[in-house]
This record gives sequence, C-alpha cells and structure tokens, in this order.
Amino acid sequence: MTPNSKVVQALAQAESAPGEKGPVYEALLANVKELSSPATAIDDLNAIADSFFGQAIGVVSTRSVLSAFVTTLKAFENQDMWIEVGTRTLSVLSSQPSSFLDAQATLCDLVATAHEEREDFLDAAKILAEIPLDSSQRKITDEEKAEVWVRIVRNYLEVDDPTAAETYINKLKNIMHTVFHPDLNLHFRLSQARIQDAKRDFLSASQRYHEISFSPAIAEEERLHTLGMAIKCAILAPAGPMRSRALGRLYKDEWAAQLDEFGILEKMFLDRLLSQAEVDKFAEGLQPHQLATTSDGSTVLAKAVVEHNLLGASRLFSNIQFAALGSLLGLDADRAEETTARMIEQGRLVGRMDQLDGIVWFDDGEASGEKGSGKAEVVAGKEMRRWDANVESLSEEVENVTNSLQKQFPDFVAANLVV
Repeated sequence: MTPNSKVVQALAQAESAPGEKGPVYEALLANVKELSSPATAIDDLNAIADSFFGQAIGVVSTRSVLSAFVTTLKAFENQDMWIEVGTRTLSVLSSQPSSFLDAQATLCDLVATAHEEREDFLDAAKILAEIPLDSSQRKITDEEKAEVWVRIVRNYLEVDDPTAAETYINKLKNIMHTVFHPDLNLHFRLSQARIQDAKRDFLSASQRYHEISFSPAIAEEERLHTLGMAIKCAILAPAGPMRSRALGRLYKDEWAAQLDEFGILEKMFLDRLLSQAEVDKFAEGLQPHQLATTSDGSTVLAKAVVEHNLLGASRLFSNIQFAALGSLLGLDADRAEETTARMIEQGRLVGRMDQLDGIVWFDDGEASGEKGSGKAEVVAGKEMRRWDANVESLSEEVENVTNSLQKQFPDFVAANLVV
C-alpha cells in the first residue's frame, strides 16, 4: 500500500523547504495522526523515515527528528505497527553511523515489548540482544544492563531454551553485586533456579527456590508457589543423603503443610514407600521438562521414585533377593540389581551384593553421598555374631522375667519352674 496523499504532499514540502529541515520534519511528525489514516499509518511512518534519512540533514538534526519519530510511533499504541515500523527503522539504522544509539535502544525496547505482548518470546529475546550496552558513546549503568539481560533470560526461559538463557545469566553474575534493585535481584535468583530446574540440577534448583520463598519482596501466593517448586525439585532429585537433608529443610518449613505436595514430601522424608496412585497424582502438577524421558527410557519422576523406594526398602529389610526387590520396585530383577549397584557405587546407599545368590545386604550405616562410600565391608561371621547377640539378649530378658516372678510369686515358681 502507498502512503497517504496528504503525507506525500507534506514530505515533498519538507524536502524542498529551505534552510534547517529538522523542525519541519518534527512538525510533520507532530501532525501525522491528522494527516494519516489507520489503513496507511505504517506506510506513512516508513515514508517519513526514508525521507529524513535520505535528506542528510546532519547528525544533530537527525538525532532530534529520530527521537520525535520514536515518540510518535510509540503514541500509536499499535503492536503490529511497533514491530513492522520499528524493525524496518532498525534495519536502516544498522547502516548509519553509531550516533543514534539511544534511539536504537528505545526502538529495540519498543519492538521487544510488542513481541512480549504477543507472546513471541524468542523474537523479543533476539531484538533485546541488539540493544547497544557496551558502546563508549553511550553511558549505561549496571542496573540498566541488568534490566535488559534479565528480560532476555526470562524470554528465553519462556521458550524452554535454558542454554541461551544461561549465557546471559553468566553475564549477570559479573554485575549483580553492584545492583541493589530488589526486583532485579529477585528475578535474577529466580531465573537461576529455573535454569537449574530445566537442566535437571534439581537439588540446586530446590535450594534456590526455597531461599526465594523466604524473600519479603514476594506475596504470600508467590511464596507458596515458589515453595511448591522447591518441593517438586527436591522430590525429583536423586535419592541419597543430600536429598534427605533438602527434604528435611522443606518438611520443617511451616508453610509446606498448606501445599498439595506435602503428603508425598512427608512420605519421602520419613522414607516410606510410595504407591503408584500417589506418584500419578503428583505427576499431574509437573512441568513437561520434569516428565522428560531419560537415557534409560524412564522418566525423571519414575527414576526418582524407584530410587526412593529402594532407599525405603533398605530401612525395612536387612537383606532381600533381587527378584523380590524388583517386584517391590516395579522392575525386573536385572534392573533392580543395576539400580542397587549404581546407588551403592555412587555412595547413596550402604550395602553389599551377592550376585551368585542374587541377594543384596543392607547395612545399618548412613551413606555419605561420596562416590564409593556406600560399599559395606564384608566382615567374617558378622551375621552369625548378630544372631548370637540377639539370642543372648532374648535369654537375658527371659531371666529377668523369671527373677521378677520369683520375687512376686515364689510358691508358684517353686511349683512350676523346670530346672
């Protein structure tokens, strides 16, 4: 579509005007809504931009006209116009001298805002990345840099791209110690937690979510949501001493009892076995990446539940055959053996395995979480000495009962005690 005839006529007059043309273009921009129409507004603004850039009116005048142009574009409050005109103008600016960085930054922000409103988060992140932040010709504070980079991170996280988001998180780490804006610091910490969550570093993510839930800057509803995320991540983390400590901190949080996840949190903290119905209900509240399939074909949740139930079984049994353990965990004997071996090797379970007899012996000690620390030492005659100790304890109790009877009922004992 061609520009409005009134705008074309006004541009012709501006281009032929003698002397300084900057004020003429600024006056035209001030009246553009009266000269233009909704159907031709985009073409009208593009034509105006082409005109004043083509007139070579000088850097100072161009900067002033460009500022008025951006203000006029923003005043239309039309997201489609912001994107189309703004993107085209940024393309023109890319071939201009680096004297219009402020206008470029403002246009990038305007176009990115339009993309965010339309939920085109990837396009918003890309256009925000074009904002000049390191130029010597434009003084930018660390807080202003942080504001842009935090927006980029949040947009990348909206499209599940934690790798790209982490690039800007690493940039933020170098300046956040100089930024004292509470909202920016909160968004930075929350973004860190979301990236760790997306990368399946669930223990670290849980700790960060839990720390954020204590922030006085968030409302009660947000505090509960963040605490719920902390619980979900802790439950999805690999079973072991580190997760047990995380579960303990969350279980003792006075807000946790208000959440739907508290029931499964309590069972995990107390090392109780989980039923499939409880697991399925918990899975309904998880995000897609938290239900992703791992390299062995199982989901992150299924793997976490199997490892938890294995840890719970170690509290119930001193030994168990792999076939019976597999039945308890919902696995075949080979998978049960493989899972047990891995947890022992990684120091998340204390025990020893007899592969010839197909049995695992659980030790009473606590795993440290250090690799190789879960292997229980095989002490000769250990089980026999334990049996002897139990028999000795039982005999002592029987003797104590007999002595008590002799004191209370000597005649009965004399008549009935068999020596």
